[in-house]
Amino acid sequence: MSTLSYATHDSRTMLRRNLRRIARYPSMTLMLVGFPIVFLLLFVYVFGGTLGAGLGGSSGGRAEYVNYVAPAILVMAVSASIQGTAISISMDMTEGIIARFRTMAISQTAVLTGHVIGSMIQTIASIAVIVGVAMLVGFRPTAGIVEWMGAISLLVMFSFALIWLAVALGLNAKSVETASNTPMFLTLLPFLGSGFVPTESMPAGLRWFAEYQPFTPFIETLRGLLIGTSVADQAVLAVVWSVGIGVASYVWAKRIFRRPRVR
Repeated sequence: MSTLSYATHDSRTMLRRNLRRIARYPSMTLMLVGFPIVFLLLFVYVFGGTLGAGLGGSSGGRAEYVNYVAPAILVMAVSASIQGTAISISMDMTEGIIARFRTMAISQTAVLTGHVIGSMIQTIASIAVIVGVAMLVGFRPTAGIVEWMGAISLLVMFSFALIWLAVALGLNAKSVETASNTPMFLTLLPFLGSGFVPTESMPAGLRWFAEYQPFTPFIETLRGLLIGTSVADQAVLAVVWSVGIGVASYVWAKRIFRRPRVR
């Protein structure tokens, strides 16, 4: 077998291991899916009538707002799901299994690859559930097949980048508790962007941050693909941010993983 064949075989083994771990801890998956759903229901049914009226659309009110906020909830689902990735990585690092893997004749990259692919599967499944719930509460996208494929591609690209960031954060954490708390700042960024209200309604300083932080281009591009709003240059910014975060996080994670862990 070639080096690539060994790495592929070992990655499949690590993927099966991580999928079994996900199945063994269903409460984690339920929490990661439930968190965005709670926010979706809260903002649609509690704040949706007032916030939707301020959007100035044709229908107004709650029906207008659910279409506006649903893309932001999908992005929030990605940022929320990576918390589980950081925790899983940190558990492996602190419980000694990684040290055991280092002594075995397996591809070292397969250990991280198994975590990344397993998290991707979990995240995509979570997004599918949230889209279903959003449809039930009134989300009515106007996207055709091409737009849906673009939206799915964007979410996959965004998920891949943030999952590598979660891997790096989990590897860098000194404990599982630290790994659990560190990625939480990512769940706040949709609130400090165009996720729940237009940036035009914000004070000048906050508006500047909201328009230039990485989550806003993703939300605006996803919103444009799904409900037909203007995208402009937001798609290019979303790709640039995704590639930048993904490459930087991958390099950081590989560097930390190769570094001997000091206990």
